[in-house]
Amino acid sequence: MWFRLGWIRTIHSANHLLSCYSTIPKLAGRTQGLGFFSGPRKNKTLALSHPKKAGVVLFIGGVQFAIGMILAEIYFPGYNVSTNYISDLGAYCPSLSLRGITGPCTILQPSSDIFTTSTIILGILLLAGAYFIQKSFAWKPATSLIAITGIGTLGIGFFPETTGEVHVIFSFITFLFAGLSALVTYRLQKPPLSYLSVVLGAVTLVAVFLIAGSIYLGLGAGGMERMVVYPVLLWFIGFGAHLMGLEDSPKI
Repeated sequence: MWFRLGWIRTIHSANHLLSCYSTIPKLAGRTQGLGFFSGPRKNKTLALSHPKKAGVVLFIGGVQFAIGMILAEIYFPGYNVSTNYISDLGAYCPSLSLRGITGPCTILQPSSDIFTTSTIILGILLLAGAYFIQKSFAWKPATSLIAITGIGTLGIGFFPETTGEVHVIFSFITFLFAGLSALVTYRLQKPPLSYLSVVLGAVTLVAVFLIAGSIYLGLGAGGMERMVVYPVLLWFIGFGAHLMGLEDSPKI
């Protein structure tokens, strides 16, 4: 009798021990990251994928230019967003052909340095963004347009209004190809951003041809130029944020 009871207690204890042991994997999963039963940890890399790199540089480029433009306007005495071109922040030349008036050029600091620096940084980051977009999607129509926009932006920075028609040409290249970039890259984005990309690009292109024809619709030359710049600037920031959220191997 006592012999049987002893075996029964032994079997019961063994079953209890096995049931406790079976909970260890569950505990290991619940305590992952706390140091208990977690086993060796895998090294996590901080390297970004090409789409994320493209997104980072486009986002930073757009944001820093927007901030730089606002700061330059603040430090420019009497600056008027309706009558002054954006490029006046780098060098104000009343004799610029599109303005229709004459007078000597004026460079005001620190507005000029802030605007010129932020413009050059934007151009460099647009070129870097084009490179990483090509690495990500291998689609030359989009990367070519963004790269040309970056080159035009660098031209605006290195050739201010004091260079006359050279500055005007670089400005037109930048505005035109920025609008086309927003249109063409719709296929690299998902709705509703892809739809907004088309709308913003179209607004920029319409404004480009209006300002080229000196049609300002009551906004003034500076106001119409902002209808060119603001839509694509917002698009670059939004597109950059979109790319940062993509998976490592996006498909188009």
